[in-house]
Amino acid sequence: MAQGGWRWVRGLWLAGRPLFQGRALLLTNTLGCGALMAVGDGARQSWEIRLRPGQSFDPRRSARMFAVGCSMGPCLHYWYLWLDRVLPAAGLRGLPNVLKKVLVDQLVASPLLGVWYFLGIGTLEGQTLEESCRELREKFWEFYKADWCVWPAAQLVNFLFVPPQFRVTYINCLTLGWDTYLSYLKYRIPGPVTPPGCMALDSRAD
Repeated sequence: MAQGGWRWVRGLWLAGRPLFQGRALLLTNTLGCGALMAVGDGARQSWEIRLRPGQSFDPRRSARMFAVGCSMGPCLHYWYLWLDRVLPAAGLRGLPNVLKKVLVDQLVASPLLGVWYFLGIGTLEGQTLEESCRELREKFWEFYKADWCVWPAAQLVNFLFVPPQFRVTYINCLTLGWDTYLSYLKYRIPGPVTPPGCMALDSRAD
């Protein structure tokens, strides 16, 4: 039984391996970002529906999340290629460069992707640029504080142990929970629901 299960996993890996090679890797990263952002939004909507029985599932909202996620995929793909070229590192011996990668990622990519998310979703919703910028100002620092709670440790593992061709996929898998939080932050209705993770700690501290 165990041997049969191992053969099944190996067969699945051999079938999927072309998706992580050559030009197909860009498509895999792009669609993966979009799909998991849409799934994260779907999870958040399911939670909202349980809290607010009158609310129904909005597929257009998840479609907008999918579109913005797909637009981020190529940027993440080329961003990691650039980081690996500028700051090459392998294993624990490359820890100094790995720490530099994490810092650069947090100071450059994270805030830019946050801006992209709020402006992109706002544009697809028909917001004016002024409305989107106002929402960004209201929510950006909450987003960025939560980002620092989650992603430095995740990226440390990413840059230390994950092969380059799987880095965006690794991030996408972790992003499922993060995208649920982004959906909450974008679409929340003021009320007693407490944000997840580090933001909940912030709320209690206040």
